[in-house]
Amino acid sequence: MVSCECLILGGGPAGTACAWALARGGVDALILDKGAFPRDKICGGWITPQIIKELEIDVPVYANGRILQPITGFRVGCIDGRITEMDCGQTVSYGIRRFEFDDYLVRRSGARLLEGVAFRTIERSGDSWIVNGEIKARMLIGAGGHFCPIARYLNPALSGEIIVAAQELEFEMTPEQRSACAVEGELPELYFCRDLRGYGWCFRKGDFLNVGLGRLDSHQLSKHVADFVRFLRRTNRLGFDLPAKPLGHAYLLYSKTRRKLVDDSILLIGDAAGLAYSQSGEGIRPAIESGLLAAQTILEANGNYSLEHLEPYRTRLAERFGHHQEWSTRIGSKLPPRLMSSLGRMLLAMPWFSRHVIMENWFLHSSEPALESPAMLVPVP
Repeated sequence: MVSCECLILGGGPAGTACAWALARGGVDALILDKGAFPRDKICGGWITPQIIKELEIDVPVYANGRILQPITGFRVGCIDGRITEMDCGQTVSYGIRRFEFDDYLVRRSGARLLEGVAFRTIERSGDSWIVNGEIKARMLIGAGGHFCPIARYLNPALSGEIIVAAQELEFEMTPEQRSACAVEGELPELYFCRDLRGYGWCFRKGDFLNVGLGRLDSHQLSKHVADFVRFLRRTNRLGFDLPAKPLGHAYLLYSKTRRKLVDDSILLIGDAAGLAYSQSGEGIRPAIESGLLAAQTILEANGNYSLEHLEPYRTRLAERFGHHQEWSTRIGSKLPPRLMSSLGRMLLAMPWFSRHVIMENWFLHSSEPALESPAMLVPVP
């Protein structure tokens, strides 16, 4: 029987951030992941300077042998509509490959790693959890993404969730494809669907290209993706067809999730908790910050993992990300979809709105400072 204080199911950014902060506080954590690192992960893949600060990433060290694409601006607009190209004048984000990023974080976390092992069973025994009949832990953290089995265990009656469905592909371009790609690494391209129910993206990271599209309405998703790729071809952004079929994944937006996140000796973080930003669907920063906030709560609990002592985690999430009902959701529920679509396309055609609302507010969250260093979150005895 393998024993640990905290078992973290999932070695993505949420799980590794939590494990790293717990290790700073002297808590023994074990990460369980069904994949073997480094492993592929479907994700657009960008991180902001706030993430660099929160995780104390040494940029030159990380960039040595890994993709860390500086982003200094964006091209934003509607598919077949007006495009705004903006230069931010500084590095506002970085393109990363999850294949490399997750491996780096899990190796650096300070936690033990049990990789290539799928979650099978869970049972309660006294004050501990027994997972797969062979791992014993006092605290269980679900960090396994949207379909995390710990989230399903904590929410057995989940149904009718409003999800974002996405398809995307990341691949290394050939020399011929590189010369036929007009997308610049410093300027990722974002194009909203005509009905504003989703958007497509095209990110260049060195010799790698990531193309995808996500929508709140998953109906005919493959058709929307194919139409988007044709748009990229028609506008000469790409001079070639995608070399393989895009892969699908799903996630929840924070404003729409109703998952139970906390119970005795158990909590959910990252996409398992449904924390992607409501306007952009970006999930890496909320995942990392939820992992850090979960670790802070666990450290403060000081071994007493009752619901009462873990409840501050839910409060911290609300303080950090807001309450579920946001102004855009409330307004959108009162306007006809066609009017919302027309209004949205009009706003997207305004450079000021694209820059200050969409990019700075919705995507980059520029005004939101980084969380304190995990070293500052460790309770003083």
